Amino acid sequence: MITRVCDRVWKLSVDSNIYFCDFGRKTLIDTGPRAKRGLVQQFLDKVVPFDAVELVLFTHLHYDHIGNFDLFPNAVFAASRTEIENWRKDPLGTVLDEDMAGKFREARLVPLEEAMGKVPELEVVPTPGHTTGSVCLWYGKERVLFSGDTLFGSTTGRTDLPTSDPRQMQESMMRLVGYNHRILCPGHG
Repeated sequence: MITRVCDRVWKLSVDSNIYFCDFGRKTLIDTGPRAKRGLVQQFLDKVVPFDAVELVLFTHLHYDHIGNFDLFPNAVFAASRTEIENWRKDPLGTVLDEDMAGKFREARLVPLEEAMGKVPELEVVPTPGHTTGSVCLWYGKERVLFSGDTLFGSTTGRTDLPTSDPRQMQESMMRLVGYNHRILCPGHG
């Protein structure tokens, strides 16, 4: 279940993917779905103790990407400003699951811009479309693109959800052309 992607990056696939990056600061990209919590607890702990995770970066705030946020008691949680605004205006429309939207009220979110100084190895790439606040993360040293639900190989994420913007997806795809990735790390698959 846990596989090494490249130097300092591991992937746990549990319907949606969780990426652990050891850049000095122990960093996760997304936390997977709550329905797979047992698998997350069983396998992710093999590469990082949960209390050692310092930072969780969310590509967007759908339930299948935030579901295990509360396993990481010492982490700072970060999402794009737009995604945080969407969450404040309409938690259910942002998270897409009533139970998870209620649980996620406990998370203290900070804008990615504030958190990224702690992880200079990663660059935030705004990619509205799947949600208006979606982002990809670029690890330039290894040319790894963490694409969330924006890009899955040759297809893109859905744009028919409450905070989607189908008109912006094409622009986001054009923006990603400039990132000649060697490894694609999507949110699923």
